[in-house]
Amino acid sequence: MKLVQTWIVGILFLVSCSEGPKKSKDIPLEKVRPNIILLMADDQGWGDIEYNGHPHLKTPNLDAMAANGAVFERFYSASAVCSPTRGSVMTGRHPLRYGICHANCGHIKPEEITLGEMVKDQGYTTGHFGKWHLGTLTRDIVEANRGGREKFDGDYAPPWEHGFDVSFVTESKVPTWNPMITPPQSSGDVNGDLKEGKPFNTSYWTGPGQIAKENLEGDDSRVIMDRAIPFIEDAVKNDKPFLSIIWFHTPHLPVLAGDDDRKPYSDLSEDQQHYYGVLTALDKQVGRLRDKLRELGIAENTVLFYTSDNGPEGKSVTGRTQGLTNGLTGRKRSLHEGGIRVPGIMEWEGKIGPGTKVDIPCFTSDYFPTIANILGVDLKKNKRPYDGLDMLPIVKGEIKRRTEPLAFDFQGQAALIDNEYKIYSDDNGQHFALYNILNDIGENSNLSSEQPEKLNEMVAYWNQWKDSQETSASGKDY
Repeated sequence: MKLVQTWIVGILFLVSCSEGPKKSKDIPLEKVRPNIILLMADDQGWGDIEYNGHPHLKTPNLDAMAANGAVFERFYSASAVCSPTRGSVMTGRHPLRYGICHANCGHIKPEEITLGEMVKDQGYTTGHFGKWHLGTLTRDIVEANRGGREKFDGDYAPPWEHGFDVSFVTESKVPTWNPMITPPQSSGDVNGDLKEGKPFNTSYWTGPGQIAKENLEGDDSRVIMDRAIPFIEDAVKNDKPFLSIIWFHTPHLPVLAGDDDRKPYSDLSEDQQHYYGVLTALDKQVGRLRDKLRELGIAENTVLFYTSDNGPEGKSVTGRTQGLTNGLTGRKRSLHEGGIRVPGIMEWEGKIGPGTKVDIPCFTSDYFPTIANILGVDLKKNKRPYDGLDMLPIVKGEIKRRTEPLAFDFQGQAALIDNEYKIYSDDNGQHFALYNILNDIGENSNLSSEQPEKLNEMVAYWNQWKDSQETSASGKDY
């Protein structure tokens, strides 16, 4: 049965590239749709992965995933912090179009069309596991950053109201070890009114008023995957295509690793042991997931994506903020390269050749239109602007240059990436520097006086995009 299903998917994919999605309408959706898994780390830097030349960190499973698919040499988060980037994944639209300006700012609006809603219309079952951070999960219990507080009532926007059948989610951060227990202050970013060893101020929610109580000890990445894998098994058992979004908390502060995951780094500092240990633990769960797909016979009918929501935390490599940018300027909260260039992997056996390298810039807003195109969904019918484009022709080498630049706007910073060029502003777009980012990854040489025409062209595009974004924010897309 699985071989026949895979053969049909391959034939349909070839037909859709040449003749459009209309040819698939006579074939039952559950027979032709690939499963989709979106994996995301939290604050994992561009250099925090073994295949990018890390001096200590071991990530054999992520490396195997990369070797078996496509590695993006220039992949970007759509923003420099978590919530806005997650919004871009969920909608394919810049988060400022619907009011998500920062972490704990705004929420997914009901008028937005989410990934979960889009694929459910195509016959999928949907699950979201791990960090949500796109709105609060409760109006009744004071917890996390905003949940249960009257002034944030309007930010109630849980996944079960935005297209997800199964949820196991937190509003925001949790410790990476024993996620429901307050860790020592040394693990970083622990609110002073929380007592070590006492309950953390965040819960895992599975539905309206439903809090998980069991299997919440040990490594948080394993806790999350323990929920995601049964969801996948049930979908396969019921012969349903699935969307599984798995958003790890690792390596966001508070950072703690178990003893077994610290052992490979025993000759390093305690802080390094914990930081590298939590990424090792995450990597194990990626391997566990990939093994399960093969065990279930669905690896060739499953598209996997992996990335991070922004660059590494901290002003420098100190304490538990050990993330590396490999020479890129800036870190989390910056629209310089170190704050937004992140690991990017796409694996689809039989469709993407092993060892594929993608040099063209792509970003998290591209996920939505890529998945839409794979499923034959026409986004024009939604009558709203999308900021991403379909990555598949880029990955397959059919397109040599990106046709639409990547636009960024965050906390007084602005940026635009157009293939080899990038403009950056730290004064709300009043003045921009111009960089050739291929030749100058550290953004050290401002070319604005040498190439004024290119600068003006890119600034004009950013201003046009900004006008579109502000029109969206006024509600005119709905």
